[in-house]
Parts: sequence; structure tokens; C-alpha cells
Amino acid sequence: MTAHPALDLAAAVAEQLADPHTAHLGPAVSQRQNLAHGLPGIALLHIEWAAVGLGPWQRAHDWLAAASCEPLTSGPDSHPFHGAPAFAHALACAANHLPGAYQSALDILDQQMAADVSRRVDAAHRRINAGLLPALAEFDTIRGLTGYGAYLLRRNPDAAALRAVLDYCVRLTLPITHDGEPLPGWWTDTGPSGRPDDRFPGGHANNGMAHGIGGVLALLALAARQGTFVDGHDAALGRILVWLDRWREDTGRGPAWPYWVTREELRTGRLTPTAPRRPSWCYGTAGLARAQQLAALALGDARRQVDAENTLVASLTDPTQLKATTDNGLCHGFAGLAHVAARAADDAHPSTVGQLRATIPALVAAVHPPGTDAAHAASELIQDEERGPGLLDGAAGIALTLLAPSTAAPPRSAWDTCLLIA
Repeated sequence: MTAHPALDLAAAVAEQLADPHTAHLGPAVSQRQNLAHGLPGIALLHIEWAAVGLGPWQRAHDWLAAASCEPLTSGPDSHPFHGAPAFAHALACAANHLPGAYQSALDILDQQMAADVSRRVDAAHRRINAGLLPALAEFDTIRGLTGYGAYLLRRNPDAAALRAVLDYCVRLTLPITHDGEPLPGWWTDTGPSGRPDDRFPGGHANNGMAHGIGGVLALLALAARQGTFVDGHDAALGRILVWLDRWREDTGRGPAWPYWVTREELRTGRLTPTAPRRPSWCYGTAGLARAQQLAALALGDARRQVDAENTLVASLTDPTQLKATTDNGLCHGFAGLAHVAARAADDAHPSTVGQLRATIPALVAAVHPPGTDAAHAASELIQDEERGPGLLDGAAGIALTLLAPSTAAPPRSAWDTCLLIA
């Protein structure tokens, strides 16, 4: 038995996913090269498990080999969470702990990534020059340039490709005039799915970490904290923060942000009343509070930092928001909330760190209630046909997010840099 009940669940998941040839993958792993649901995300579990000394590196290698047994998708059909870039993230996480390992493969992948980023940045600037609105997939964390920036920042903070991404992010925050109306530069004329949607006439401005301006804020903040700046860097951070300040709501138990702002809301300056929403990483107050904490740290703004941390505490202890959280996954469930809280606590102001850490046990208990049989719980998670064993919604992600709170230490492999929360 391990020392922490939640670690027992993580260990059981890792054991039941030990071998890619015999593990139950199910229909949820239909896209094997997908970081969110496929083999690279499961490889991250074994990479982190080995990095903290709880498992053998051979398992990580076996999953990496399985993920790359077929030609990796690259170029326009790939993105940060699919194909060569997704595999590159997992491989880089392993290579950091195995000096010299995988170097030739990473060199090839880095060249592909640089070429892809150059093509995407050039297309984005042509789009801006033409006065057109962006697609979410142009800039978001999952499919777009912000996600590429997360990888580049980790691999080489001085890379020209990263500076090109950051320059683009700065330009994205500048207002754009469309049909005679001034709009934020990240305004898209689709719905949140990225497709035309009658429920969003005139499009929307997405606030989320996964698909919106929250991810851009986090990338600019993380780059600044590592000493990588481009012209207009601080001003871009400021423009995003002004936007979030403008659309901040008071729930009665603390601030919250809408997932998006519609054209009608922008014109009237008033949000449409909605039911309480889950405070998730992908969309929601927890992810945005972490992004604003990072921005405050980058700007040296202690007042905003403490405000962001208090907002995070409020969202993680608000019964109405927690009631809206209906699953245990990393992307929008309790495991993700526990991980965001743990990462925020690592950077927190002395006045709030204790409150942040105090939120974690209840969140972990929601994922793995005391007295629950770990092996049985792991089996149920892995065999869930809808969520499966993957990273964002499934068992591997839950196991990964339980490690940091259970061991009271940040991830050793930096697997979560793809989420832009660290």
C-alpha cells in the first residue's frame, strides 16, 4: 500500500495500464496519436511515474513505442494534441530524465514543429492583414499556436519559432474592426465548437484555457516569467486582463467568468444570466484564475495575484459551482481542479497558500472517496466506454493529477506544460 489513498488509485491505474498490448483501451482510444484520448497521453502517466521513482522506465518506453508504431501525422493535419506534436510533447517529457535518449527523434520532430509554426504564423498574419476574424484553431491551446508555444517554451525559450508565436499572440490581442464594429482580436464568427452555430449569431469571444484567450494569457505570462519577452508583451497581458476585468461577475460567493461573450452581450455590455457553471480547467473560473495568477506574477502585481488566488479558493469551495462539476476528469472534473489548486499553491502568496492547499483534500476525496477499493475504481475508470483510459477525460489524466497533491511535490516530468498551467 502507498502512503496516500489517492496514490493507491494512481498506482492501480498505472498497473492496469502497464502494457499497451494487453491494457483495455476500448472505443475511447480511437485516435491512437491523440494526446487527449490516445497513447501519448497514457505514456505521460508512465513517464511521470518513472520520473518520481515509482515505476520502471521500460513501461514509458513501451507506450512511446506503441504510440509511434505507425507513421506520425504531421503538417496541416496535425496540431499540439494530435500527431507528431502530441508525440513530441510526451517524448520530450521522457528525454528530460534520460540524457541522450530519443535525441535524434526529437531533433526531427523539432524541425517539423518549427516548419509547422512558421507556416501557421505566416497564415495568421495574412489573415489579420486582410481584416478577417480568426478561427479558434488558429490560436487555441489544443489545436493552435498557443499550444505550439507551450511546447516551444519548454523545449527552447530562446527559439525564433517561440518568439514568432509570442509576436503573433501580442498582435492577436489588438482590436479588429469587422463589419464596421470594433471587436477583440480573438473574436471568432463561429460557435465554441469552431463551426457555424445559430445560437451564436455574430460569433463570440472565447475566454477558456483550452480554446480561448485564457490560454494566450497563460502562455504570455509563462514566457515572461522565464525571461522571454517580445515587443508589446506587457501591453498584451494588460489588454487581456482588462477584458477579463470587464466581464468578471460576482456570484455572491466570489468572482466568476463566463465561458464566452456573445455579440449581443458585447453590444449591450450585459451578460445573459446562466445557471452556475463548473469551475474547470478547460472552461471556467479555476483555469482563468490560475492564468491570472501567472500574469500577476509576471507583472509583479501582488494585489492581482492575491485576488486571483482568493478567486480560485472561492470557486473550489462554492457548493453551487462544485455541484455543476459532474465528472472526475482532468479537463473539466474534480481531478483537474485538485491539480490546478496544487499548482497554484506552489506559487501562492503567503497569505493565501494555506487556503489553497486546504481545498485539495476535498477535491481529491471527490475523485477517490475514502474506503474505496483502488483496484476496482481503477478498472471502472479505464473501462468507462465514454471517457476511457486517456489523458484529458480518462483514467491516465486522473492518475496524473492525483500524484502532485498526494506527494506534495510538483510534477517531475512537466507533463502538464501542455495545459499552460505551469
